[in-house]
Amino acid sequence: MAEGVRARAAALAMLDAVLGEGQMLAALPAPDLPPADRARALRLADATLRALESADRALAPHLRKAPPLTVRNLLRLAVVERAQGAAGHGVVNAAVEIAKRGGKTRHLAGLVNAVLRAVPEGPLPGVQKLPRWLRQPLVHAWGREAVTEMETVFAAEPPLDLTLRPGALAPEGEALPTGSLRLTAPGQVSALPGYEAGGWWVQDAAAALPARLLAAQPGERVLDLCAAPGGKTLQLAAAGARVTALDISGPRMARLRDNLARTGLSAEIVVADALDWSPDGAFDAILLDAPCSATGTVRRHPDLPFVKDGSEIAGLVDLQARLLDRALAWLKPGGRLVFATCSLLPDEGEGQLAAALARHPGLGTERMALPGVDETWWTEDGGLRLRPDYWAAQGGMDGFFIARLRRG
Repeated sequence: MAEGVRARAAALAMLDAVLGEGQMLAALPAPDLPPADRARALRLADATLRALESADRALAPHLRKAPPLTVRNLLRLAVVERAQGAAGHGVVNAAVEIAKRGGKTRHLAGLVNAVLRAVPEGPLPGVQKLPRWLRQPLVHAWGREAVTEMETVFAAEPPLDLTLRPGALAPEGEALPTGSLRLTAPGQVSALPGYEAGGWWVQDAAAALPARLLAAQPGERVLDLCAAPGGKTLQLAAAGARVTALDISGPRMARLRDNLARTGLSAEIVVADALDWSPDGAFDAILLDAPCSATGTVRRHPDLPFVKDGSEIAGLVDLQARLLDRALAWLKPGGRLVFATCSLLPDEGEGQLAAALARHPGLGTERMALPGVDETWWTEDGGLRLRPDYWAAQGGMDGFFIARLRRG
């Protein structure tokens, strides 16, 4: 099979897994392809998921009835790739060849050819809307205009943000007001200047703010709770803190070990369930980036709206509260805790903070002046709300809710 066809066939398999089996792209085994083809397949699948509704709108006039899912995904993949500027004849020929090679799609190769030749070339119409389970609560929370702006951000491939160590060699990019470095066309990450020297790591600008709000000091004993994949652990260790990084996932913590080795930083690694584990002493500060719906990361994970349906949110809210209560008990008197979720849903942010303040008399929030953080992003209760439509013209940011808490 030709190289371009192999990458496209792998992208099609990814789309079938997401849209047909409800699997996240990150959980799929890597296709057995050379690195360049593997990366191309993921980019194609990612781009198609960002423009699925637009692709369906372009295809609809040329289909009398919906074909089987694999054929529909093949058509979507082809019209999206063509809209990105790929040569039309090459895209059509590859799609037809892929159809012919499939036992269940061979008889529809003629349909694939006819439909793709009938669909006009050029940009696809409109911007994909979020599914109802997510869009409705977001409109209620932030307004229709803000959600529409978020959807525009989600439709574009996001830039890559780096967190830098002071004085480190780094690639050329845009210095963001919060201190991160933004790259718009990074290429292979491991080939970028400074990677081998360990002077930086990949971390969205919004994801870098919880550790900055915690403001760990040299020598402090700090717990990074639910630490994997470890960007915040690296920040805390780079600040000179004595860090314990805990997470329930051994495979995800292996990535943290690798990054600690690359950067020359150190932390105690603990693989355990935070609801069962107990420390051998209290901490000066704790960072709890709690498990959540991850709805703030749709710009980086366009498969999420198709895989999830919101049914898990109530259980996550309960888990967050249990983890928060447990972590607060591990603080030294006067110690501080930063609670964070990469969610756009108030139940996992503003509501979680209000409930915690009600449960714990003497617990209070602390605001800190952070470079690049707009005053309007702070909530009345003292939390920090980050949204993808902030910095929309610069590529947006992940959605987060962050609060710094201190026990009296």
